[in-house]
Amino acid sequence: MFRTRLLSGIVLVIIALVLVITGGDILLAGLFAISMVGLTELYRVFQIERTLLGLAGYLAATVYYVNLGIPFIPEIEFFVLGFLILVMAFYVFQFPKHKAEQVFAAFTGVFYVAVMLSCIYQTRMMETGAYIVWLIFLCSWGSDTCAYCVGVLIGKHKMAPKLSPKKSIEGAVGGVLGTMLLTVLYGWIFREQIHLTLDYIFVLAAISGVGALVSMIGDLSASAIKRNYDIKDYGKLIPGHGGILDRFDSVIFTAPMVYYLAKLFL
Repeated sequence: MFRTRLLSGIVLVIIALVLVITGGDILLAGLFAISMVGLTELYRVFQIERTLLGLAGYLAATVYYVNLGIPFIPEIEFFVLGFLILVMAFYVFQFPKHKAEQVFAAFTGVFYVAVMLSCIYQTRMMETGAYIVWLIFLCSWGSDTCAYCVGVLIGKHKMAPKLSPKKSIEGAVGGVLGTMLLTVLYGWIFREQIHLTLDYIFVLAAISGVGALVSMIGDLSASAIKRNYDIKDYGKLIPGHGGILDRFDSVIFTAPMVYYLAKLFL
């Protein structure tokens, strides 16, 4: 099991490296594919992956990604309202086929998976995005690793005992501080490429600290949905890791956080 998990993890990292380093349309297309798989996994939980509600979600995700590459929607509000009206139309004209929770899952799922993941592409397309984008993965996967190590060593107080018994408050603090230290090191190494002063390196560290906190919410949110619907994994696409949502649950939350904070402060 460990060998399978390790090998699939290595393959996943290689794919992520290729997509992010290449950037542009290749990254956009890759994120679209990942989003569609993740959306299918989520819709499967709510049993709408093969319904008109699911179709509306897939269509909305497609339109959103096409608009990122070739902008044609003047205001994002048009997209949101149009999608909501379409979902509600399927709901009322097929009533009582679907439950209200399925309708809300169809609507929010697009933003939870597709829109939030797209922030990886939007971060990569920033002026210094080739370097800033790695903070997304540093905040999620780096934080998870640091939190695990600290939690194993000194973790005593449970952070969410009913939801994730192995996670501790000490581990969470270690994850945030560890991520910030890693970011300071990263910023110092690439300070000339990103044109960073010492002050801005600490700004990056602060952004990563917030991102690390949010990544834990993303991780626990995905776990909460699984607990509610009594499932172990969202899928089996990645051997040893589960599905897209199992592996990218924290990245989904850190991507928009890093993107918008970087736009605001850098």
